[in-house]
Amino acid sequence: MERCSLALLAALLLASAPSTLAASSTELSVTGLITPRSCTPILTNGGIVHHGKVTVKDLNPEQPTQLQNGTLYLYVNCEGATLFTLTTVDNRDGSSAIDPRDHGLGVINDDQNLGSVAFGLFDAVADSIPVKTIMSSNDGASWRVSPYLGHAGLTAFAMPTDLSTPIAIKDLHTRLTAVTTIVRADDLTLTDEVPIDGHVTVQINY
Repeated sequence: MERCSLALLAALLLASAPSTLAASSTELSVTGLITPRSCTPILTNGGIVHHGKVTVKDLNPEQPTQLQNGTLYLYVNCEGATLFTLTTVDNRDGSSAIDPRDHGLGVINDDQNLGSVAFGLFDAVADSIPVKTIMSSNDGASWRVSPYLGHAGLTAFAMPTDLSTPIAIKDLHTRLTAVTTIVRADDLTLTDEVPIDGHVTVQINY
């Protein structure tokens, strides 16, 4: 009954409405950017750094424990010479326990941050020429030599003769080193197996 009454009221209002109605409007924009080239990143080993099983006795009870470094290779292939930067998205945001510029390893026991992982890019070669890894922490206003790859800055590559200017690259390959650190064991409850659960997205911006 209530549904019928509401429908009837609407019909009556329409029937008695004046022929000229007031109108309001709002703006809608459709934006984007068409780029002349695209770039594709590829990580070896499926992008997985696997530390295997780490026992509690392998962890230092009084200070953080650095696990054996993991090594992958990053390839970036562009359709033509392209000026690009690299950055990351931490998919375990808020769980980095060592350095906020690094990436988290997940949360165990509901409220314990397990540790952090930092990434660096080394031995970069761009279009068959050895280049230097540079980074900017001010959105590209200035650059300095650093292997850092992470969410706290932009990473690019430069010729050794001009370390302050990123270069356009068609094909890049570089060694990616992952430095994984677990917090001091005394700060963790480790009565059951817990996963090392870092997950990061590498982004190309161009």
